[in-house]
Amino acid sequence: MGNGKVEICGVNTSKLPVLSAKEKQELFEKIKQGDMEARQRFIYGNLRLVLSILKRFSNRNENIDDLFQIGCIGLIKAVENFDTSHNVQFSTYAVPMIIGEIRRYLRDNNAIRVSRSIRDTAYKALSVKERLVGENGKEPGIAEIAKELDLPPEEVSIALDAIVDPVSMQEPLYHDGTDAVFIMDQIKDEKNIDETWLESISLREAINRLNEREQHIINLRFFQGKTQMEVASEIGISQAQVSRLEKNALNHMRKNL
Repeated sequence: MGNGKVEICGVNTSKLPVLSAKEKQELFEKIKQGDMEARQRFIYGNLRLVLSILKRFSNRNENIDDLFQIGCIGLIKAVENFDTSHNVQFSTYAVPMIIGEIRRYLRDNNAIRVSRSIRDTAYKALSVKERLVGENGKEPGIAEIAKELDLPPEEVSIALDAIVDPVSMQEPLYHDGTDAVFIMDQIKDEKNIDETWLESISLREAINRLNEREQHIINLRFFQGKTQMEVASEIGISQAQVSRLEKNALNHMRKNL
């Protein structure tokens, strides 16, 4: 840790074990059957995950023992709610829950006061978020959280923004030598999803099937944003001809799509 302390809350951090993927799977099978000893071993074998996350909070003047205990609560919650059927690594699932638990603790002890109503909204939103992660195995969007709370998405977004600190997208959250989890790994890319790529490819193929003049007009009109008059002036034909060629090109593209 930042202060060079090896023992935290009576735990010698230099001797903490690292569980293999096979060991994690075997222990979790036993945990699902109610084996409390396996549960304890699994939690103890993932304490390095909590320690790794604590590094990002090292710039705060907080008692490291307190933060470690709070992080362990998040770890225990993750163990209790983790669903292996979602085909997600435990570390990927547990990191946001541990961070969330620590952030809640820091917010409650923050000298900068946020209004009670905003904090209440944020806490409810985080609670809904954790529940949805547990149910679906993935991070819900603001709109989904807002729907559950019956609130405008803008209000939920403002509340959540008011209680979090800005961080780098490239900031590592966890690394155990094989598993590296970054903040950007926890964020869904709404733009570059498979459906968007497929639509883009289909559109490009439809354009490529047009003749050279039609391709040129479509490019000028819809990719360069020019008016029909500007297109007509550039290629030396009338606006009526541009309009006719444009309509024909769009009809051909619709058939190809």
